[in-house]
Amino acid sequence: MREDKLRTVRSDVQVLLQEAQELFTEAAATTGKKAEDLRAKGEEILDRAFIKAQGIQSYVVQTGKEIVSTTDDYVQSNPWRAIAISTGLGLLLGLCVSRTGER
Repeated sequence: MREDKLRTVRSDVQVLLQEAQELFTEAAATTGKKAEDLRAKGEEILDRAFIKAQGIQSYVVQTGKEIVSTTDDYVQSNPWRAIAISTGLGLLLGLCVSRTGER
């Protein structure tokens, strides 16, 4: 569900930014009242994209806090298991890095 929400917001922001870019390109080619209208519409689109980006930022921060809290609870409940998992991951990462360095 979280990934779907992130993908949806990201695609919405990309569409809004693409629309704004097209409007600004068209506005640069025109003059007068139509150019002003196009610029105003472009600014409105950018504002909507900014608002969506702020919404996803707060969502990501909240999700990060939940993950940190869950991880902290797990480590507090299972300290030795957490140490074993961390050691295993460190060993695997060290092996991957050392093999990459040999090339």
